[in-house]
Amino acid sequence: MSLEWFDRVSGELQDHLKSICEKYDRNGSMIVERGSKHPRIEFYTELDDNERDYFSTLFFDPYNEEFYMESFEPDLGQVSKVILSDIEDIVDAVHESFHNYLEEDDTDYEYDLDMDDDNDDLYDPDGADSDIYEIDVDWETPEVTAYIQDNEVEVTYQFGIVQETGDGVLKRINRIRTADDDLIKDETNFIFSKEEASTIIAMIASHMDSLSEME
Repeated sequence: MSLEWFDRVSGELQDHLKSICEKYDRNGSMIVERGSKHPRIEFYTELDDNERDYFSTLFFDPYNEEFYMESFEPDLGQVSKVILSDIEDIVDAVHESFHNYLEEDDTDYEYDLDMDDDNDDLYDPDGADSDIYEIDVDWETPEVTAYIQDNEVEVTYQFGIVQETGDGVLKRINRIRTADDDLIKDETNFIFSKEEASTIIAMIASHMDSLSEME
């Protein structure tokens, strides 16, 4: 059992989709869930109220090392599995699902169409009273789920590179669903150099056994 093929596709898929489809580049996002028995990549658009509208799910069978999508067959009344053998097939399938979703969506949602949304972030080095600087970030990974509980709490991380300095950026997004069904989204960004990265990794690795699991 290996996740090497899954990790490779996860790392390349977003760039492939953005390069062939301007609408996906502006609206589409993906999130990686590695912790499941069959890891998956979920594709969605984000609405103005931070809600996600999912339009496709790509599953991975780690035992057979193959990607697949599930499709409901109304004539048969059952779910079928469509095997996707290479990354070109995967890109085509997700691209088709995205456009089918756009065609079927007859509700006038307002999406954030800012072309710079994926590349701009805010950094406040000196606290709340200081000036806020805009920096350009190349996001190297999609959002990766680190923790999820009963669709009420979700914590994701995303790694990027600051264009101007080459420093690393780790974005943490904490989404909480309240009792009133409101979604609270808390985002923090941690910027660090290459030298700091090796120290941080070593410190975490040496104390992993002392950490408690999230409850």
